[in-house]
Amino acid sequence: MQLEIMPRKKRLPAGRAPLLLLLCQLVRALDVPLDLVQPPTITQQSPKDYIIDPRENIVIQCEAKGKPPPSFSWTRNGTHFDIEKDPLVTMKPGSGTLTINIMSEGKAETYEGVYQCTARNERGAAISNNIVVRPSRSPLWTKEKLEPITLRNGQSLILPCRPPLGLPPPIIFWMDNSFQRLPQSERVSQGLNGDLYFSNVLPEDTREDYICYARFNHTQTIQQKQPISVKVISVDELNDTIAANLNDSEFYSAKSNRERPPTFLTPEGNASHKEELRGNVLSLECIAEGLPTPIIYWIKEDGTLPINRTFYKNFKKTLQIIQVSEADSGNYQCIAKNPLGAIYHTISVTVKAAPYWIMAPQNLVLSPGEDGRLICRANGNPKPRISWLSNGVPIEIAPDDPSRNIDGDTIIFSNVQERSSAVYQCNASNEYGYLLANAFVNVLAEPPRILTSANTLYQVITDRPALLDCAFFGSPLPTVEWFKGAKGSALREDIYVLHENGTLEIPVAQKDSTGTYTCVARNKLGMAKNEVQLEIKDATRIIKQPEYAVVQRGGTVSFECKVKHDHTLIPTITWLKDSGELPNDGRFTVDKDHLVVADVWDDDGGTYTCVANTTLDNVSASAVLSVVDVPNPPFDLELTDQLDKSVQLSWTPGNDNNSPITKFIIEYEDAMHESGLWHHQTEVSGMQTTAQLKLSPYVNYSFRVMAVNSLGRSLPSEASEQYLTKAAEPDTNPTAVEGLGSEPDNLVITWKPLNGFESNGPGLQYKVSWRQKDGDDEWTSVVVANVSKYIVSGTPTFVPYLIKVQALNDVGFAPEPAVVMGHSGEDLPMVAPGNVRVNVVNSTLAEVHWDPVPLKSIRGHLQGYRIYYWKAQSSSKRNRRHIEKKILTFQGSKTHGMLPGLEPFSHYTLNVRVVNGKGEGPASPDRVFNTPEGVPSAPSSLKIVNPTLDSLTLEWDPPSRPNGILTEYTLKYQPINSTHELGPLVDLKIPANKTRWTLKNLNFSTRYKFYFYAQTAAGSGSQITEEAVTNVDEGKMAGIPPPDVGAGKAMASRQVDIATQGWFIGLMCAVALLILILLIVCFIRRNKGGKYPVKEKEDAHADPEIQPMKEDDGTFGEYSDAEDHKPLKKGSRTPSDRTVKKEDSDDSLVDYGEGVNGQFNEDGSFIGQYSGKKEKEPAEGNESSEAPSPVNAMNSFV
Repeated sequence: MQLEIMPRKKRLPAGRAPLLLLLCQLVRALDVPLDLVQPPTITQQSPKDYIIDPRENIVIQCEAKGKPPPSFSWTRNGTHFDIEKDPLVTMKPGSGTLTINIMSEGKAETYEGVYQCTARNERGAAISNNIVVRPSRSPLWTKEKLEPITLRNGQSLILPCRPPLGLPPPIIFWMDNSFQRLPQSERVSQGLNGDLYFSNVLPEDTREDYICYARFNHTQTIQQKQPISVKVISVDELNDTIAANLNDSEFYSAKSNRERPPTFLTPEGNASHKEELRGNVLSLECIAEGLPTPIIYWIKEDGTLPINRTFYKNFKKTLQIIQVSEADSGNYQCIAKNPLGAIYHTISVTVKAAPYWIMAPQNLVLSPGEDGRLICRANGNPKPRISWLSNGVPIEIAPDDPSRNIDGDTIIFSNVQERSSAVYQCNASNEYGYLLANAFVNVLAEPPRILTSANTLYQVITDRPALLDCAFFGSPLPTVEWFKGAKGSALREDIYVLHENGTLEIPVAQKDSTGTYTCVARNKLGMAKNEVQLEIKDATRIIKQPEYAVVQRGGTVSFECKVKHDHTLIPTITWLKDSGELPNDGRFTVDKDHLVVADVWDDDGGTYTCVANTTLDNVSASAVLSVVDVPNPPFDLELTDQLDKSVQLSWTPGNDNNSPITKFIIEYEDAMHESGLWHHQTEVSGMQTTAQLKLSPYVNYSFRVMAVNSLGRSLPSEASEQYLTKAAEPDTNPTAVEGLGSEPDNLVITWKPLNGFESNGPGLQYKVSWRQKDGDDEWTSVVVANVSKYIVSGTPTFVPYLIKVQALNDVGFAPEPAVVMGHSGEDLPMVAPGNVRVNVVNSTLAEVHWDPVPLKSIRGHLQGYRIYYWKAQSSSKRNRRHIEKKILTFQGSKTHGMLPGLEPFSHYTLNVRVVNGKGEGPASPDRVFNTPEGVPSAPSSLKIVNPTLDSLTLEWDPPSRPNGILTEYTLKYQPINSTHELGPLVDLKIPANKTRWTLKNLNFSTRYKFYFYAQTAAGSGSQITEEAVTNVDEGKMAGIPPPDVGAGKAMASRQVDIATQGWFIGLMCAVALLILILLIVCFIRRNKGGKYPVKEKEDAHADPEIQPMKEDDGTFGEYSDAEDHKPLKKGSRTPSDRTVKKEDSDDSLVDYGEGVNGQFNEDGSFIGQYSGKKEKEPAEGNESSEAPSPVNAMNSFV
C-alpha cells in the first residue's frame, strides 16, 4: 500500500454502494503520528546561499523530527566537522542548529565554507542542502583623483560610479553634499551599472558635488565616492584666450549648439546578448544621447511583450519582465528617436533554467508485503541529471535492498519488509544549480486511529459547504465511511462528497443537515470511529448598505449599515477606510448603524466598508466617498515659442478635487500700462494644458490661469514670467469721433482715445483732419498729443464738415481712419413762425397751426417748435399775482399742436417760436382766443345750521371755479330711516344769487341726506353731499332713548309742554338756558375742528338718480396748477369725470406738446405731462364743508 500526496476527491451518487474510502495509491498530506516509529524528516534549514553579518554570531539552522528522535552531525567542505574540538561552536540540544560565537573572538572569514547537516535514527538518515556560508562585505572605494569635468552646453556625459564589489552587491544612488537625491529625467538618468548618464548637458547641470553612494543593506552601511565636479559652459563663456587657440572649424563647433540625431551610450553597437535564469527578473537597458533628448521605445521581434509581466523603469530606458520563462527568449529591440533621426539596438535574450520540480518524491508509509514507488522528476535548461542517495550515501554504494529497484527517476519497491525502511534523497542538478529532496519509506503495521477530536461541534452558515473532518492513520491504509444519526445507515445520497483525507463535505448545507455524524475507519488490523456534531445557522446579511456619496470639502456625510443575523450569533460591526482602520480622528463618529464624517477633508475620500463579523461568517458592503471642491490652482506656468505677436503658454493642472476640470481661464496683466489689473485673455478646454495666445505690441505681459469645474473656479495660479512685446504702429484708430460746435464760429472735434494697451508703442499721438463737406478745400491736419479733443476756430456758422482722426506713435501710423461728418457751432434762429392760427375745440382744448420757418434761418439742428400761452387776469387778481406763462414743445418739423388743460370761459394769449440746439428764435405775433363756458366745480362748502323740529337751514359758498355764468343751484334731498333706507327724493331749484336756504315742513327727529350742485349754460357741475337730523320732540319720546346719530351729528334737545302748563314752561326755560351755556362751552372746545364722519354713509346712500356730474363738456382734461390738486374734504364732493368724449375731439395724443422739462419723440408726439409755473392764490372760502355748529358741539359733548 502506498501513500502519496495528491489532492483528489470522489463524489458518491445516490443508489451506489456506501461511501467507502478506497485509498489505494492515495496521496495524503497527513503526517505519521509522532508516537509511531518513523525515519528523520528535515523540518528547517538555513538557505543554500547563506550570507552572514560578520558583526554577529553565526547561526546555521538544522531541525528534524523522527521516532526515535534523530541525532545530528555536520560536514564542512565535504569532511566531518568535529564540533567538540572547536570551543566557539556549539550545537543546540535536541537540534542540529549550530551557533558559532565570533562576537567574543574569531573572525567570520575563518568559518566560510559549505556545510551540510545529517539527521539520523534507526530508521534512516536525512540530509540538508549544501549551505554555503559567506560573510557579507562592504569594502571602501579605492582612492582616485577625480579631475573636474568641463564641457560645453549640449554635449553628452557619463559620470562613472564603479562601486566596490560587495557581498551582496550594493544599491547605487546619486546625491549631493546635502544628501538630496539628484533629480533624474528623460535627459539625466542612472544606468543599471550605477553610472549617471546625460543625454545632453545644460548650464544648470553645473555643480561640484555629484556623489555616487553605495548602500550595503546586509551590514546597513553606506559608502561614498569622491565628489565629481562638472562645469557646463556656453559660447559666451569662452574667453578670448581659448578662442584664439582654436582653428576656425573648432571655434565654429565650439560656438554651435548643434542638434544631432541619437547615438547609444549603452549598450554599444547594434546588437548584444543577455542571458537570464527562469523565474528571475529580466532587465534590458538602452540609454541614448542626442539633441533634442531622444525618446526610447521597446518592441519584441516576432512576438509581443507579455502584458501583465512587463514594466518600464527609468523613463522607459529599462524594460523589465518579471517571472521570466523560456517562452520569453527572443530578440528585443530598443529604438532611440528624436526629430533628427532614430537608431536601433537588438538584444538577444536566452532564458536558462536551474532545476525545478515537476514531481518531488513524497514520503511512503507501507505495511509489510505492500508495493510502492518514489518518483523524482525535474526540469531545467540544460536538462538536469537525476541521482539517488540512500540515507545520505550514493545509492550505488549503499547497502543492497532486494525490495528496491531503480528505474531512472523512479525507485520501485516490491514486497517491503520492516528492514526496507530508509530515507532516500533525490538530487537534480545542472550548471545553474541543484535540487535536493528527502523522502522516507516507513514500513509499519498499525490498526486505524482517528486523529480528529471526539464530539467536535461544527457550526456552518446555511447554503454554504459543511466540511466534517475525519483525520485518520493506519497501515495498511484504512477505508472510511460516514453515518448520520445514532442508528443511521451509511450515507449514500449524492449530496455528499467524501474526500480522500476522510473529510465529509455537504456542498450546500440546509437546516435539516443539523445532527450527529459518525466517521468509521477500518483496516485488517482493526476499526476506529468518531462522532461530530453539526449545527446550521442563518447567514448574516446587510439589509441597508452604505451608498455612494459626493460631498464638498468641509461638509458632513453619513453612511448607513443595517445588519440582520442569526439570533444565536452576536455580530460586531467594523468600519474600514480603503481596507484599513478608520483614522483616529474625532471627526469620525460611529454609532449602531451609522458612520458620520464631519468637516470632510480631501484625504477622507476613498472606499468606506461596513464589515459585519460573527464567529462563523462575515459580510461587507462598501461605498465610495468622493470629496469634491473647486480645483486647485494650476502651476508651473511656462512661456515658449515667443514671437512678436504670439506666445505659447503651458501649465500643469492642479488637483481637480474629484470634479473634472471643464475649462481653463487665462488672464493677462499689462505691467507697463495697467499694473495690477488683470484682463480676460481666452478660455480653453479642460483637456488642454497649452494655449497659443495672440499678443499686442508694446505690452509687458504676465499671464495667470484658473481652472473651472462644476463647483466653481480655482484661485489664480502664480503669475508667469513677464514678456515684453516689440513696439509697432497702432492697429486701430480712435472711436466715437464727433464734430460739434460749442460756439457759432468753431468746430469741436472729440474722440475716445486709445488706451495704453492699444497704443502698440511709445509716443502715442493723433492726426486730426477736417474740411468742409460741400467745398473743394483740401484737408487741414494737425498732430496733437494724447488728448481727446481739438477745437477748430473761425468756422462759419452751422456748416457740415468731414472729419477723421488717425492714431500714430513713434513707430508709425495706424491704418487710414474712417471719415465722419460733423457741424460747426449753431446760432439762435433768426425768423419766427408765421401765420399762427388757433382753433378752439372745446372749453379746455385748443388746436394751434403755424407755418414752418425756412431751414437756412434756423442756423442749427431743428429741435422743434415751442408755444407760450397764458391766461389773462382780472384787474383784482393781477394785483395779487404775476401772469403765468405755460410752455408746450413740439419736436421736429411739426406745424400744429394741441393745447390741453385750458380753463373754460377764459381769455388766452399765445405765440410760437422755433427751437434749435442753441436755443429759441424770436416769438411770433401774439394770438388771442377765448374758451367757452364749461360746467362749474362743486360748491366750495355746504353747511346745515339752525335745525328745528320741522326745518333745516342750508348755507353754502359758490363754486371756486364757476367756469361760466351760474344760472341756478339744484338741491335734492331725501329722508333716511333707522335701517339706512332712503325715502322719496325731492328736487328743488334755487336762484344763482342765493347762498342760504331754509327747508320747512320736515319731519321731526329725522335724518336727511342732501345733494347740492351748481349749473351754468354748459350743464350741471359736480355735487357736494351732506346729512343732518331735525330736532327730537322730547314730549313724545319720553322714556325712549334718542336715536344714535353718532358723534358730531346735528341734533338738539328741547322739551315740549303738551298740557301748556305754566310751571312746566318755566322749567323748560331753565333747561334751555343751561343747554345754551353748555353749547357755548362746547363750541369753544370744538373750535379747533371736528368733522362729521358721513363719508361711509354717503357711499351707502348715494342717490341713484343723481350721478356725478362732469366738470366740463367732456374735453381732454383741464390743465390744473398746484391749488387745483388739493384733496377733497371728507364728505365734501365727489371727484369730477375728466375723460375726453369721442364726439367732442378725435385728436390723438400726438397732437399734444410737452412742458419745457418733458421729452418728446422724433415725430413731435406728446409723451409727457405739460408743466407750467404758477403762484399760489390766497385761500378763499371755508376750508371745510363741515364747520362746527352749536348743535354738533352739543351732541359731541353728550
